Amino acid sequence: MHQYIDGTRRDGTSGRTQRVIDPSTGEEIATVTLASAEDVDLAVAAARRAFGAWSRTTPAERSALLLRTAEVLRERQDELAELESRQCGKPIRLAREFDVPGSIDNVEFFAGAARILEGKATGEYSPTHTSSIRREPLGVVGSIAPWNYPLQMAVWKIFPAIAAGNTVVLKPAEITPLTALVLAEALTTAGVPDGVVNIVVGDGREAGAALARHTDVDMISFTGSTAVGRSVMEAATSNAKRVHLELGGKAPFVVFDDADLEAAVHGAVAGSLINGGQDCTAATRAIVHESVIDRFVAGVAELYESVTLGPTSDEATDMGPLSSFAHRDKVAAMVERARGYATIVTGGRAGEGGLAAGAYYHPTLVVGAGTDSEIYRDEVFGPVLTVTPFRDDDEAIALANDTPYGLAASAWTNDLHRGLRATREIVAGCVWVNDHIPIISEMPHGGVKQSGFGKDMSSYSFEEYTSIKHVMFDLSREPRKDWHRTIFRID
Repeated sequence: MHQYIDGTRRDGTSGRTQRVIDPSTGEEIATVTLASAEDVDLAVAAARRAFGAWSRTTPAERSALLLRTAEVLRERQDELAELESRQCGKPIRLAREFDVPGSIDNVEFFAGAARILEGKATGEYSPTHTSSIRREPLGVVGSIAPWNYPLQMAVWKIFPAIAAGNTVVLKPAEITPLTALVLAEALTTAGVPDGVVNIVVGDGREAGAALARHTDVDMISFTGSTAVGRSVMEAATSNAKRVHLELGGKAPFVVFDDADLEAAVHGAVAGSLINGGQDCTAATRAIVHESVIDRFVAGVAELYESVTLGPTSDEATDMGPLSSFAHRDKVAAMVERARGYATIVTGGRAGEGGLAAGAYYHPTLVVGAGTDSEIYRDEVFGPVLTVTPFRDDDEAIALANDTPYGLAASAWTNDLHRGLRATREIVAGCVWVNDHIPIISEMPHGGVKQSGFGKDMSSYSFEEYTSIKHVMFDLSREPRKDWHRTIFRID
């Protein structure tokens, strides 16, 4: 049973199924009966019923339940890591050391943050009135999460929302739903009331569209491609619901001539290959000063060729398969088209030998691609890095910003002023200096331009999940106020 509605596991009613496949072997892990629009209605109704009581719990009560949830997740962390590894094709090392502990840390962060929701201080901003601010939950939040980080994305969607007093209906990607269901069970075990968090596992065309259009959903939060994000935003107009979008990225990785080249090379390999490159903040466009570009390319190519592809359960595996065979073929097709106008330095091939049964693709380094080419401009979402030269700082910044996306970027330099200029002028939701990828619960994540709007993580995310209400008390006790005379006159 792969739906979780009102505290209970159940089957979907669409009559259609989805196989959950381990992309490292092609073997089936589970078969999910997908949710229908009617299942979405049931989940939204459960969330609406739960909202009244949940929204009236105190921050301390919500905090205690979230802390208990973190404890339950920690008790099940080995199970979560194995499930996440198998359904996504993540190396077990990444799942165990990054995805699962990072998710638990985020739950603990929001347990604390629940107790410090603040507004402007009460005061007399009018001489005859006292004003104060109430920060209130929105109601039912519909969340749609992607397949690349199923557990982390579920946590990022659910916990700021419920910490602020909302209830949630989450639709995880139908190809990677298993850890979201364990998360929902953990919430129930911890004592979170039924209906506060509901999981509907369905495809985007039916369940996702039904959730985005639902007139009893007060907000929709979506992480995924820019193209689908546009359709979600259009659907949300059904009742003018609030929208939070975290969309695609094409992160520039700018290496100035004074950079520590060894650090930049290692950073580029890690930043481009994390999660098989299936990360919207992954380094995808290395923009490198012409004086060091040859050494940079040689260094990255050497490390790419040393990366160990292998079974996700093997501790020695550096990079597992891509999330599905269909996605592997999409990445491969983009690289094959690039051969017509660029040079593939290394990689550019699927797994062979013992890896042929999985959706593997070797780390791929591309040079000579024009800045108007597909491989340079479009999101590949795989282990592919392009390298482009620049002559001076102005050109470097211009190339970094020459993209419709604005999610993340990095600048590599030992010059303080260059670093400060890069953080000021590169248009992105996050700019790292001399590193690429690290995230932390206390700091926000989100983009600009066609990478969307709104923030996940950090206390800034509460801006997405709360509304601001101005409350004003009259101090004068005067039944007849001067301003009344501007509306009507009496003798």
